[in-house]
Amino acid sequence: MAKTPDKPEPATPAKSGPEAASGGAATQQQQASQIQVNESKAITSYANFCRVTGTPEELIVDFALNPQPMGIPTKPIEIDQRIILNFYTAKRLLAALQMSLQRHEQAFGVLETDIQKRIRPSAQQPRAQS
Repeated sequence: MAKTPDKPEPATPAKSGPEAASGGAATQQQQASQIQVNESKAITSYANFCRVTGTPEELIVDFALNPQPMGIPTKPIEIDQRIILNFYTAKRLLAALQMSLQRHEQAFGVLETDIQKRIRPSAQQPRAQS
């Protein structure tokens, strides 16, 4: 049985000479720059909660706004968006997110995900003088 690619590649003209010898990275970058995206129907929302579940065939990523991000929420968190990906797309998304986070941390410093390590004790705040 013939193996089919998980993502159709855009048609690109054959190259010769120095462009052909420059390697796969340049070709991938050029192909990515040729993809046109229409964002006119995109829905934008904010999430501070994410849950990942899945099946053997798909990854399910739920996004929501947790109105009580500190401690255990007293009300159920209402899922606003659900994205279902095949594992090939999920792996490409993981690579893109890792690259973006690396760039951000190089520019702005390490992102600490443990909220307890980010909170400053109230004793360190300047006191008002009377």
